[in-house]
Amino acid sequence: MGGAQAPSNGERIGAQAPEFSLAPIGGGAPVGPASFAGKVLIVDFWATWCAPCRQSFPVYQKLVDEFGGKLAVIGVSVDDSADGIGKFKRETGVRFPLVWDQGQAVAGAYKPGTMPTSFLIDRSGIVHAIHEGFRRGDDATLEQEIRSLL
Repeated sequence: MGGAQAPSNGERIGAQAPEFSLAPIGGGAPVGPASFAGKVLIVDFWATWCAPCRQSFPVYQKLVDEFGGKLAVIGVSVDDSADGIGKFKRETGVRFPLVWDQGQAVAGAYKPGTMPTSFLIDRSGIVHAIHEGFRRGDDATLEQEIRSLL
């Protein structure tokens, strides 16, 4: 395997979040980190087949509601097809944008370790924390981290 090594999670923390621009499923203007400059942002890599993703989405929506306009979430689907993303959105009841990473170029830049993996990005676009997986209690940790960035 030649070429540059992908940064480890530790090396990504403190680095500028990679930029992307993808159209939300269901329509709307393309979104990416620059769309939410000045806000705390969660970029969450997920898939329709991922059971913990189904648990994390309502938590992310609750956090968006709680923090008003100070927090945004972009759900980046790494599914092989966009089929099922709209259904997943309806079933989880989220209102934040879900985008499809066709060809997984965005995932290639971020290098999520598992599904889900969320990147917590501060108001200047710097990766503050990376959360792999989703377990009971993660919502409290995320809430504390978001508060610390506001």
